[in-house]
Amino acid sequence: MYNPQLDTFIRVADAGSFSKAAEEAYITTTAVIKQINLLEGSLGVKLFDRSHRGLTLTKAGRSLYQDAKYVIQYCRDSVTRAKNAMQEDVNVIRIGSSPMTPAQLLIQLWSKVNELCPDIKFQIVPFENTPENAREILANLGKNIDVVGGIFDETMLALRGCAGLELVRGVFHCAVSVHHPLAAKDRLEISDLYGENLLLMHRGWSHYVDQLRDDLWQHHPQIHIVDFDFYSMDVFNRCENSNAVLLAIPGWANVHPLLKVIPMEWEHSIPYGILHSPSPTSTVQRFLDAAQAAGKELYG
Repeated sequence: MYNPQLDTFIRVADAGSFSKAAEEAYITTTAVIKQINLLEGSLGVKLFDRSHRGLTLTKAGRSLYQDAKYVIQYCRDSVTRAKNAMQEDVNVIRIGSSPMTPAQLLIQLWSKVNELCPDIKFQIVPFENTPENAREILANLGKNIDVVGGIFDETMLALRGCAGLELVRGVFHCAVSVHHPLAAKDRLEISDLYGENLLLMHRGWSHYVDQLRDDLWQHHPQIHIVDFDFYSMDVFNRCENSNAVLLAIPGWANVHPLLKVIPMEWEHSIPYGILHSPSPTSTVQRFLDAAQAAGKELYG
């Protein structure tokens, strides 16, 4: 697993001094300094500039700081996935859940699925929504996570190497800060977005988003489109902090407490459903068949 000295490194970087990091870890300052020296020696890079004013990260240190958080969280998630893999019940469906792909979006299906397949049990497997995790998990569905609920299209499925079962075609909404003037509205017209910065996923991610983008460029040039690379908590924070508008779906209403997701008066939509392996196990296929039947009953 990861080098535990990374935990000390992050604690020192956050605290800005060896002594404060030592107090937080309930160890001596000497022990903290020794761990950082060992880490710098093993990596062959200088992580901190030391001066009488305190500690500052070097360029290498700043780079490692970002990556170390991901490495630590990924290793922790790996342990969780390893424990989940020990489940002996072959009738367990492991549902991946993250802020962008909350398992709650599938809850309304579960009672019907349980009627059709009473022997199938469900297990929620949390994961951090990062580009690296998205690639890893979706390309290996069926290994540690069986299914994930979310939006998709053929472009994304081909890119990620997975398959999708469409349950409903969800109309795009928009998210704004609760302090934004548009937050006073319960429904938005396209003209309400005039003069606003609209955050959209970059071209090529989804042809549904690209169709919306082209429509806005052609017919509503008053809207300023701003690209971003990946749906994560960072882009939700960016929306709130910059007072921009973010393209969203209804299921993200509770992702960020300071954002309001508002319906739009347009027809632009995207498939929502279940992402799964192109070669699902018999248990997963039974679940998918039951979910499809439940979806028809719920969504028509």
